[in-house]
Amino acid sequence: MRACVDIGGTKVAVSLSPSADAPLIGRRSEPTAKTGDNDAVAVQIMRMIDEVCAEQEVDPATIDRVGVSSTGPFELHDGMVELATPNICGGIAGPARGLPNQWMTAIIEAPLAKRFGQVRVENDAVAGLEAERHWGALKGFDHCAYATWSTGVGVGLCVDGRALRGKNGNAGHAGHSFVADDASGALCGCGNLGDVEALVAGNSISRRFGQPAPDLFSAASAGEPHALEIVDALCRVMGRMLYNMIITLDLQRISLGGSVFWHHRDFLLPRLQAQIDGKLMPLTRGVLLVPAGLGEKVGDYAALALLD
Repeated sequence: MRACVDIGGTKVAVSLSPSADAPLIGRRSEPTAKTGDNDAVAVQIMRMIDEVCAEQEVDPATIDRVGVSSTGPFELHDGMVELATPNICGGIAGPARGLPNQWMTAIIEAPLAKRFGQVRVENDAVAGLEAERHWGALKGFDHCAYATWSTGVGVGLCVDGRALRGKNGNAGHAGHSFVADDASGALCGCGNLGDVEALVAGNSISRRFGQPAPDLFSAASAGEPHALEIVDALCRVMGRMLYNMIITLDLQRISLGGSVFWHHRDFLLPRLQAQIDGKLMPLTRGVLLVPAGLGEKVGDYAALALLD
């Protein structure tokens, strides 16, 4: 039996699957632990696995493989993944971000590996990329990316049929790249002022503009002029990041997911595509931005994709 874990800056979800191609069962979700010792998220995951097993009448001892799709970035200590995640670890940017801990990293892989036979931890966007290539909108594409616009901004990259990982599994952190000079009120949890995530991520929108992302996008969709001006500026930032990825890696297609994008995808997609079309045509001609084929289930299936 396999356990599939999705760690986000806002929530943790756990599901079970009997095999790589079996449906997920027993999904549980709750807010990501952010208080106590820096093993709190790992302890939370193990408790949630036990609770899902109890609900599904599965013996926890039969869980021999665990896939963890997690927001990053990561650090490796003794070969084990720890999370250096701005939306979880309050020690990175300090008190200005208001997180209730001083963690510089959250240990994940080591506690899980002590209990379970096989544990694989990957960046959630890299895992989402693999899920989209296996079951979703990127099937058949060897030069592609998955981008999530959610609590944070993450990217998984594939070139020549291979997912890019990097020295610590952090390849694709385009959300922490700089694409604009306006850094007013835009402190990222990583400590950067004015990177993509600080400018457009779901957790930054309410801080910058005084209203939650869903309210802002709903107002823009309804044609409210000030909201529309703000959202167009957000789409320029996000779109430029996507354009930079396309021309840097010569991509064919980018699949988009994440809660900020997904709940307003019909409104946002053409605005993002407009940042691609007509620019440097030899590299952008025919390149499409598409909604994630797995929709809101990308995170769940991302963890399962790690256990093929």
